[in-house]
Amino acid sequence: MTIVDGGRAAGVSAIDARRRPTARPDPRPSQGPGRRLGHRRWIRRDRVLLLLMVPGVGYFLVFHYGALFGNTLAFVDYVPFLGLAGSEWVGLDNFQQMFGDAAFWNAVRNTVVIALLQLVFFFPAPLALALLLHSLVGTTVKRFVQSVVYLPHFLSWVIVLALFQHMLGGAGVVNGWLGEVGLGSIHVMGNPGAYKPLVVVQLIWKECGWATIIFLAALSQVDEQQYEASALDGAGWWRRLWHVTLPGIRPVLVLLLVLRLGEFLDVGFEQFFLQRQAVGPEAGEVLDTFVYFTGFANGEFGYAAAAGLFKGVIGVALVYTANKVAHRLGEQGVYQR
Repeated sequence: MTIVDGGRAAGVSAIDARRRPTARPDPRPSQGPGRRLGHRRWIRRDRVLLLLMVPGVGYFLVFHYGALFGNTLAFVDYVPFLGLAGSEWVGLDNFQQMFGDAAFWNAVRNTVVIALLQLVFFFPAPLALALLLHSLVGTTVKRFVQSVVYLPHFLSWVIVLALFQHMLGGAGVVNGWLGEVGLGSIHVMGNPGAYKPLVVVQLIWKECGWATIIFLAALSQVDEQQYEASALDGAGWWRRLWHVTLPGIRPVLVLLLVLRLGEFLDVGFEQFFLQRQAVGPEAGEVLDTFVYFTGFANGEFGYAAAAGLFKGVIGVALVYTANKVAHRLGEQGVYQR
């Protein structure tokens, strides 16, 4: 009886051994010297790409992140001969002076108005141009039009404003034509009332073509079969645009809108600096030119740093708020939750 029970136990043990799954090797890479060697191979393999990244990373480290330490000027009465360590710490005095300065609030008001005009008119302009270029059938015509609309981006603001001066200035082409037909003359370039719409028109003419690059790349990723299916269902051009094109590029639109809101108060410098004297500070002063003239022309470096820090804090708050709204709408935004 004992021999029989032992044989049965041995048979059951053999069956269990056959049923037991065999041990598999661990697919995870080892943590020893072999993995470190793999990292070295990866660095050797991509050393050219890593070297190409060095100038760009260095630029951001020095001129963007390194420059953040300069915000301490906003809290001192900075004297260049004494340096940052020898200058007197004044705390929030520069901000109190700034909030009580009518010239500062005039610059803020001009900046906000121009930024809103840019958001309403300039932001949709590249999208409309990209949709027009995307609808062109001929490849040769499309490439030619793209090359033409890209060209103004490579012109400096000095040349762009000189062209506008020759067209809309007091002795420009438009006034010459108006004088010939007996309608008088208008000086658009020196008119404070027309200054804000004019700078938006200048920006659209210069940068609209270049800004279409991202939209054209996004449009190329929309599935063509969706256009064919909607056309078979009887959808016209407007319905295909509303139900196929715009939903297909919505993540890109949301991302660009969030980034644009982050630069809401950063309307530019060179364009406004070159035209400020023609229309006067009351109409032509923006935050960037206010910081320049306050800091470099008047020597109030701490006051100018306080104005620049104010603009940066508002930009961060706008990016954070817009990103939260994008998350609530189901989009990724600039960064994840």
